[in-house]
Amino acid sequence: MAKILDGKAVSLANREEIKRDVASFIEKTGVTPCLAVVIVGEDPASKVYVRNKHKGCLEVGMRSIVCELPYETTEDELLSIIDGMNSDPEVHGILVQLPVPKHIDEKKIINKILPEKDVDAFHPVNVGKIMIGDFDFLPCTPAGVMNILSHYGIEIEGKHCVVIGRSNTVGKPQAMLMLHKNATVSVCHSRTRNLAEITKTADILVAAVGRADFVTKDMVKEGAVVIDVGINRCADGTLHGDVDFKDVFDKVEAITPVPGGVGPMTITMLLRNTLTAAEKLTK
Repeated sequence: MAKILDGKAVSLANREEIKRDVASFIEKTGVTPCLAVVIVGEDPASKVYVRNKHKGCLEVGMRSIVCELPYETTEDELLSIIDGMNSDPEVHGILVQLPVPKHIDEKKIINKILPEKDVDAFHPVNVGKIMIGDFDFLPCTPAGVMNILSHYGIEIEGKHCVVIGRSNTVGKPQAMLMLHKNATVSVCHSRTRNLAEITKTADILVAAVGRADFVTKDMVKEGAVVIDVGINRCADGTLHGDVDFKDVFDKVEAITPVPGGVGPMTITMLLRNTLTAAEKLTK
């Protein structure tokens, strides 16, 4: 029977550690780490994410600033707000909730945030640092995956890791982090031929495609570790991952569930990044 990799439990343990580290940092410096989150528009999912980030900050003793802007906010107005946060010494982490409205250039927004305050690790400077393995921050979801694997003592070195998905936010950085841990890495995507033949060779399979129940039993190796990054809301309102959990469960050694797997780790890693930013900016 497969071991369930409980991201919720790992997240709670991490948050307790972060809470202690925040208290120690405040006591030592008199500075409270602060995360500023900007949301443009009324996207329901984005509003839930922002609310959870705000709640997470308060739980670990950080300051939280939430800047809610109407959909009609112009690109220049948003850039000006980021400028103000960049120059505010009391703000240590800045995050613009994506997606932004179509009339705003997402790339310009990401590039405007100072790299040292870019706690999402999306700025090209931080992406480059991840590439060479000399980074300050990691994108939160891939960092969460690595934290879960470490928590459960799952060896990465020498393993074949297959990542399905090549997004800038998950797939690509996930592949690099596995490579830095001395895995042999394959990255698959929508143009990959004979996908199942490749995924069946994976010792560690990371699914990040955004398609409910995409990975089935015939696509996984006996005894593999499966990490499901997907969160898909189906027509009946239930949440499904990118992996057909019930179908693959008896074939794999370990698997993350959805919900309760990688998802809880994402905001936790954001909190860690914010503390790291505060530490580096308070010297």
